[in-house]
Amino acid sequence: MQNNPLVTVICLCYNQGPYIVEALNSVINQTHKNIELIIADDFSTDNSVQVIENWLKENPAIPFIKNTENLGNTKTFNNAFKISKGAFLIDLAADDVLVPDCISKQLQGFKNSSFKNLGFIYGNAALISEDSSFLKDYFKTDSNRKRINLQANGDIYIGLLSGENTLCSVSALVKREVFMQLNGYDENLAYEDYDFWIRASRIYNLEYIDEILIKKRVLESSLYSLFLKKNNKRTRKFNYSTYIIVEKIFLLNRNKAEFKAMLKKIHYEMTVAFDTRDFGLLFKYAILELKVRLKIKTTNH
Repeated sequence: MQNNPLVTVICLCYNQGPYIVEALNSVINQTHKNIELIIADDFSTDNSVQVIENWLKENPAIPFIKNTENLGNTKTFNNAFKISKGAFLIDLAADDVLVPDCISKQLQGFKNSSFKNLGFIYGNAALISEDSSFLKDYFKTDSNRKRINLQANGDIYIGLLSGENTLCSVSALVKREVFMQLNGYDENLAYEDYDFWIRASRIYNLEYIDEILIKKRVLESSLYSLFLKKNNKRTRKFNYSTYIIVEKIFLLNRNKAEFKAMLKKIHYEMTVAFDTRDFGLLFKYAILELKVRLKIKTTNH
């Protein structure tokens, strides 16, 4: 790895006007200075564009993509990625904040890693409220802010299927080649991270560094607050995207152990479908479960 690699930070904004300046400042104030910042607004309906343009008066060289319609996170990120040049990338939401040495610690993690074919480095996050008050750490920590439970490293594909391994995707630094290999985010999905991590972990090793790398803002309007809402149109859209991801996992799996792990994910999502009153989706998962059980019976290893 180069001693001073270029790191691209793609900051995606949608109606995050009150927070975007703090997010952008956290990028340009990193201790690692070789950074390419790209800002993309997904047709915000608040004052986000005006706030960004005012900030850019002091930073005129930074590219700013303004969507003329709402394309969603996956397409907006992929469009920004096409003009990026960094050897590593960070996908930063406009209401989150990088700690000052985030990128330095991530790059050091790549240097120190013993894993071959390492695609990701990620760490812990401090969850903060709308007014920036500390709530808790994403992974539970001790008095020294170190993770209490060990985090799996290396090949964690099965753990991601079963839910035994959870990741903090907002704290990730990703090699450019991973996005190239996977053709970026799947633009057919309403959200990107679980699908991307699953596909990446099929090919690459991942490593956790036990550091707080980012402040993740928890808002009532956040994407993940929608997953468990009952009889909600957007909730159904997001949860159907999860079903598409699980169907893709069926094609990625190679052995009996992986299909057994997949069953745990199916059972969890069936519970979500029931709780959100999406009985059509529940039926789809029931059919998929039968396919998986048949695969387990007919797979020799």
